[in-house]
Amino acid sequence: MNMRFFQLLFLFLLMSTVLFGQTKVATISGIVLDENERALANVSVTILGRDEGTTTNDSGRFTIQVASGRAFALTFSYTGFKEAQRNFTLSEGEKETVTVKLQKAENVLDGVTVTDSRPRIEAGRISIDPNVTLINPSPLGNIESLIKIFVGSNNELTSQYSVRGGSYDENLIYVNDFEVFRPYLVRSGQQEGLSFINPEMTAGVKFYNGGFQAKYGDKMSSVLDITYKRPKQFGGSAYVGLLEQGIHLEGTAKNQKVTYLVGARNRSNRNLLSSQATKGNYIPSSSDVQALLTYQPNGKWLFEALGNFSQSKFTLFPEESKLSSSVFSPLFTANLALDIAFEGQEKDEYQTNMVGLSTTWLPSKNFRLKGMLSRFENNEAENVDITGAYLFGERDFDKSQATFGLIVNPLGAGIFQNFSRNTLNIKVYNASLKGSVDKGRHFFQFGNSIENQHITDKLNEWEYNDSSGYSLPYSPNLLQLSKVIKAKADISINRFSGFLQDNIQFRDSSDFILQLGLRYNYNTLNKEFLLSPRLGFSFSPKNWTKDVIFRAAAGAYHQPPFYRELRRYNGTINENLKAQKSWQATGGFDYALKLFNRPARITTEVYFKSMTDVVPYDIDNVRIRYFGENMAKAYAAGAEVRLFGELVKDAESWISLGFMKTMEDLENDQYYNYQLNAQNRPVDSTLVNVGYLRRPTDRLITFGMFFQDYLSTNKNFKVYLNTLYGSNLPYNIPGSVKFRNALVIDPYIRVDLGLSALLLDGDKTNRRSHSPFRSFQTISANFEIFNLIDRPNTISYMLIKDFANNVFTLPNRLTPRLLNLKLIARW
Repeated sequence: MNMRFFQLLFLFLLMSTVLFGQTKVATISGIVLDENERALANVSVTILGRDEGTTTNDSGRFTIQVASGRAFALTFSYTGFKEAQRNFTLSEGEKETVTVKLQKAENVLDGVTVTDSRPRIEAGRISIDPNVTLINPSPLGNIESLIKIFVGSNNELTSQYSVRGGSYDENLIYVNDFEVFRPYLVRSGQQEGLSFINPEMTAGVKFYNGGFQAKYGDKMSSVLDITYKRPKQFGGSAYVGLLEQGIHLEGTAKNQKVTYLVGARNRSNRNLLSSQATKGNYIPSSSDVQALLTYQPNGKWLFEALGNFSQSKFTLFPEESKLSSSVFSPLFTANLALDIAFEGQEKDEYQTNMVGLSTTWLPSKNFRLKGMLSRFENNEAENVDITGAYLFGERDFDKSQATFGLIVNPLGAGIFQNFSRNTLNIKVYNASLKGSVDKGRHFFQFGNSIENQHITDKLNEWEYNDSSGYSLPYSPNLLQLSKVIKAKADISINRFSGFLQDNIQFRDSSDFILQLGLRYNYNTLNKEFLLSPRLGFSFSPKNWTKDVIFRAAAGAYHQPPFYRELRRYNGTINENLKAQKSWQATGGFDYALKLFNRPARITTEVYFKSMTDVVPYDIDNVRIRYFGENMAKAYAAGAEVRLFGELVKDAESWISLGFMKTMEDLENDQYYNYQLNAQNRPVDSTLVNVGYLRRPTDRLITFGMFFQDYLSTNKNFKVYLNTLYGSNLPYNIPGSVKFRNALVIDPYIRVDLGLSALLLDGDKTNRRSHSPFRSFQTISANFEIFNLIDRPNTISYMLIKDFANNVFTLPNRLTPRLLNLKLIARW
């Protein structure tokens, strides 16, 4: 019986395969002519979005079979002529005959494609197309949102990111060789303003997620190296969206010896924040102005000036907050809830300004010298005075009851007040000299910099908690605050750093390239001198038929302390804090191949980081609180694989998958386990050493995908999909050694969808002379759906005690599903 059944099942599947494999077809034939009615031979006739097609014969005629019953398009392309497109919807067996006329293209020159192989030979390097930024659907719409596709994310409201288990403070950012910084007092992503990097002004993006060269600075995790444009002619762009608006202009003067690039942006996250759990009047605003001016009097000298001014303000008048969380267990099930009524306000302001001047001297084609002067200033102020009255208990979700939505079984109640008056001013002055010498097989690079950092701050924070009429911590004769931080700092640090590195080619075919480098760093705060040797190599087997490049890097990556690491939890400064030190190794390969008969690349890397003198920290939203002591050792290990290719013809997509484990071991992290008697009194104890535990950034799996597609009949209508997944993260219970990082934040899952329509393409020949759009290059409209699946991702927890002193956790959620509309014009 069973054998008979499987025979019939196999026959059914075989017949189904044959029947479904017989595709219903139609036929299109025709002729392709030029403007003078002359037949064109060897014209490419292709089905839009596919590699299927044919070419015209010597008489300009063609015949092609296509699938029937659905819309599709044929494209006709020939060198020196504009591409043409015809749309069809044919029935089964239908035959269609068409005549296609191609128009000559104006000012067409034979192009030469130059491929830069450096992104493939440098370990850890990811090259990102900045043009994707404005079409990538994400709430922030910046370069950092693209980086998160490769490194993962747990917060769509911040431009900060964690790389291979590192903190937000372990990432370097350069713009035209000038290092730039972020605000430091920001507590949550909703307070952040614009990223320093303006995508419309960006020409190149190089991102290193490890194994970077000695020429880059002293951080442990990553480098983001941005190059701004040098315009060749006048142009610009403008965009208007519900979240952000911007404009940029570029051009040349003085016979192209002078170039200018200017951009201005304004952003308001009010639409994003209006859906947060805390209801109230949100007034966020952020704006910036940037300019890059260059002057090149001749081929030997280049002068450059880069300036930036940005300001972010965040004002909140909170009204109420309603949080809910369900608890399921074999012994207990409840819908826990917290209702808070607020009074007061929060006003924060962050100002950043930066000026950089550089001079480049090229006395010969083999020698280059660049001198740079820069000044960076950051002014921040936090003003919070908010009082909340809360009720904690079980919420009624029975719609048939009059108490629907209310807390019907109170478990706790109280009042709290948060107060802060914090100010911070950071000034950084830098003078650098760097250069390069090309000696054929050897390419030497060197540099030295002197930097002065002056930090002035004043912290005045306190928290008051009252539970059921009792001030916490309770004292019968004294009113005590639950937390008080009062501190001042006025620190001046001089830092000296430099590097020397050599890139060596061992064969004329460039099969083997070796990078040797050494960095030094010294600062006057803790008087610590650091040496960081770094090595990298790439190798391509000469006799392989496959295009594979093996690459690896290893070295020391030490990070001297800056403002946040120096501050202890109580606000005091540890001026003896040493640099966090790490030895890292990474290796993998880059494989160029054909996927669906289209170019693609697969890259893989494995890595290991061993860290000592680690300064432990906790993360709450985007605020990092350091212990201020070198009191831990740690490690991070993982593997990454990425695919770059055209999953759809002429539309590049990226897929990234990573696995990682990062752990830390704190000094003296011990606690006692007590054995209790029948009267619940301790009678014996055991000392327990905690050992290695998860770091705040420990995430086992990260997945990111950027996918783009277009209509089968029109490339001007496109769809973009941005997908992120990150497995769970640990979350710390403050003040607990036994349960440090014991809470778990659920996996982060987010899907953002973008739809774009090209309303005006770059073909100006068909526009009338009096048309108001004649000077525009393109005009497009983007419609975006953020958090398409409406997942309530968690960023942190609120800890609440009930009347019996039991601690409960309620999640603080990120943004729900939201819509955005953006109009973009270029000229």
